[in-house]
Amino acid sequence: MTQRPPLPPFTLETALDKVRAAEDAWNTRDPELVAQGYTEDSRWRNRDRFLTGRAEIVEFLRGKWARELDYALRKELWAYQGERIAVRFEYECHDADGQWWRSYGNELWQFNGDGLMSRREASINDVPIDVSQRRIFGPRDPATN
Repeated sequence: MTQRPPLPPFTLETALDKVRAAEDAWNTRDPELVAQGYTEDSRWRNRDRFLTGRAEIVEFLRGKWARELDYALRKELWAYQGERIAVRFEYECHDADGQWWRSYGNELWQFNGDGLMSRREASINDVPIDVSQRRIFGPRDPATN
């Protein structure tokens, strides 16, 4: 099995690193790359969808990024303990009709000993925005936190 550092139990520093690594991976919009951070049998709740395993995760993400165009995400550590991390996030994207959206959410993550996420619970709310209200433009500069 491949390890995905940092490994639990998390410290403040390693939890922050894990959150940033997740943000960076999701901002690639590469479903196969993102799925490598999850266990083969990872369980997800994303809004009203329930997924199990990497294959379902990849299929879900392909559809997500086919609909959510120019997707850009920011994640922020909310809490951590042992093998669990909670984050708040927001992302922006537009649909095929050109309507921009800002989505706000919270995620609860649980990791196995190899640092792969075995469980993800995501609650997300969408707000339509005007293009002039955008504030997230692409991946974060690696030099910033």
